[in-house]
Amino acid sequence: MKKDYYEILEITKTSTVEEIKKAYRKKAIQYHPDKNPGDKEAEEKFKLAAEAYEILSDPDKKARYDQYGHAAFDGAGGFGGGHMNMDDIFSQFGDIFGSAFGGGFSGFGGGFSGGGQRRVKGSNLRIKVKLTLEEIVNGVEKKVKVKRKVQAKGVTYKTCPTCHGSGQITKIANTILGRMQTATTCTTCQGSGQILDHKPSGADAYGMVMEDDTVSIKIPAGVVDGMQLKVSGKGNEAPGSNSIPGDLIVAVEEQEHEFLKREGENLHYDLYISYSEAALGISKEIETVGGRVRIKLEDGIQSGKILRLKGKGVPSLNGYGSGDLLVHVNVWTPKTLNKEQKEFFEKMLNEENFKPKPEKSDKSFFEKVKDMFS
Repeated sequence: MKKDYYEILEITKTSTVEEIKKAYRKKAIQYHPDKNPGDKEAEEKFKLAAEAYEILSDPDKKARYDQYGHAAFDGAGGFGGGHMNMDDIFSQFGDIFGSAFGGGFSGFGGGFSGGGQRRVKGSNLRIKVKLTLEEIVNGVEKKVKVKRKVQAKGVTYKTCPTCHGSGQITKIANTILGRMQTATTCTTCQGSGQILDHKPSGADAYGMVMEDDTVSIKIPAGVVDGMQLKVSGKGNEAPGSNSIPGDLIVAVEEQEHEFLKREGENLHYDLYISYSEAALGISKEIETVGGRVRIKLEDGIQSGKILRLKGKGVPSLNGYGSGDLLVHVNVWTPKTLNKEQKEFFEKMLNEENFKPKPEKSDKSFFEKVKDMFS
């Protein structure tokens, strides 16, 4: 059974925020890894104190805990039973007690592997990829050339003599709490734990060279302009035999289509027809991403009519089907008329059949817009 958070910090439910903070700082210093090197029990108490503080210092979480106890955070919230990573605890609450320990502690430096040696990660690369609407709808695999730093062939590294491979320099300081151990990044190896042993010709001071690389990028259907995709391990490499490469960050740039306009997962197409075509009805070919398709317009169709072609839009990035293609019908009014045409329309001015007679079922422009966005 989990121990009560108030008991862990030795406070009561009526304790103020400042009292909770003070109690946590006291426990954190008491069980700090620098004061208890290799003590697993102290490390566990250190984590539990952080877990208790994370809940009780938040008014909303504290209220839930006071009402439901630990059940309020089963599977959600909190540190998950005191198993939070040490790096996360120090990054979240390090300002509370960091000054007492010089802002660091030995054995848990960010980027260290289980054996204690730091794994340096190379820097990320960023590129922009232009995609057509067809590529976005169908998904595509792009091959791009990038210049990236890699370790030169034949380069070798050896253990840093200053930090002996740990990547950190440990110092002992006398404080009011006794002798405290702090750690800082080794300036000789920049924290990698290794230095250059053999530098091949053409390599820089870290044993690195620039190299052209062709990277294959799989872009899923449905991406949007400005979205960033990550290709792991295709960024710059870092020096050292224990290093890992950075990532390639790919920014998507959507190119504008000649006829189709995108709006989320839906596509829009403006179809212009003549008075005659609107009055008599006609079949028309329209542009879609998959090619041209033929649609039939009924006689007497009105300008502003919106025809919806289901599933002819952009696929959902989450795999929930595709959007629609919305065809906007526009009846084109001729700007110039010859004498015969003008006489015809003058005769039709008072014809009953040519007078506007909107029916209740005919939606207004604003109703059509509302339907389009709903």
